[in-house]
Amino acid sequence: MFYFIIIILLILLSYLSILYAFMYFSLKAEALNNIFGFTALFLVLFHILLFLIIMYQDSILHNDLVPGFLFGFGFPIILNILLLVITSLITMLYRKNFSSNKIATYKIKVEKSVAERSKCRNDTYRKIPHVLIFVGLLILWLISAVVINDLTGSTEGMIVENSNIMHIYLELLTSTGNVKDILLKLGWFYYLLFFFFYIFCMFMLFNEYTRKSRIFTYPFNFFCSIFLCENERRSYGTYLYFAIGLMFASFISPPMVLFSILGICSISDLMTSQIGIRYGKRHIKWNKDKTWEGTLAGILSAFIICFLFIGLIWALIFTLIFFIFDIFTTKPVNISDNLIVPISCGIVYFFVRFIFDLDYTITFLKLFGV
Repeated sequence: MFYFIIIILLILLSYLSILYAFMYFSLKAEALNNIFGFTALFLVLFHILLFLIIMYQDSILHNDLVPGFLFGFGFPIILNILLLVITSLITMLYRKNFSSNKIATYKIKVEKSVAERSKCRNDTYRKIPHVLIFVGLLILWLISAVVINDLTGSTEGMIVENSNIMHIYLELLTSTGNVKDILLKLGWFYYLLFFFFYIFCMFMLFNEYTRKSRIFTYPFNFFCSIFLCENERRSYGTYLYFAIGLMFASFISPPMVLFSILGICSISDLMTSQIGIRYGKRHIKWNKDKTWEGTLAGILSAFIICFLFIGLIWALIFTLIFFIFDIFTTKPVNISDNLIVPISCGIVYFFVRFIFDLDYTITFLKLFGV
């Protein structure tokens, strides 16, 4: 019990530091991003601690799940702190003993190259990593589903049988059954997706904090020079909002719903900007940076992606959410669509599924006769 309390307190202190740093380095001009980003982080981190405490009440979990979850939540923070300290020390020693002219010259060269890139190429560099995450996780799901189906004759753990996450959440809080049994209802692939975005989010948070700090450095700071435009260098990069939004969505969404949200935030977002930049002629009246041609391309791709993963009704709902936030962000509403779209889709699914018992249909499995 003593060691559990110590570990929980250390994780709590780490989370409080993360939340404080998020607000400290944020810009007042981006109030909505700050509010939604902070709230999403707070809710997820608060519930992580809450569920760890609930899990500890079940003595059966002391030897398996509790240590595993503590390691899963604590190790990324410890690893990031070690990377931060080691990289900062190496950088400090290098600057003390060697001339930093070469580093400064290289940095200026990279920033000049980024400034000379076309708008289309710059957009591609920023958004292709999001697409690769979607494709990589989907391939992982497909390979895992095939292997497990061959071994066991089912896809148990890959598809959440009870997709009513609110019901599972309430059941866990009220402890009406065995905690382990309740947790297993979410399926193991749910946890894989959540921990992926949790770890990804921790790395992005540390990367952004150190980028804005004059004292610390971090191994991946140089990516900012490659992927971020001038406006993003002053504020937080869009990849941080993408990470926070998807971590929140992965927490309250089953795998197929999350794949839909991830597809919207990666492929549909890329389609919107690329078609808009290359072929857009009709600019949206209140947002001259976007075009109706790009928005239409995004809507069509969003509907197709969602239809394949969650069926017609939910595809219409999610596509409508994407459409509304695409045309109204960042003008006239100054908020990142990488943040608000996944958060909104996740919240809508969480409550609508519970209130109206509106389940989804995995259309692409039916197309293959599964």
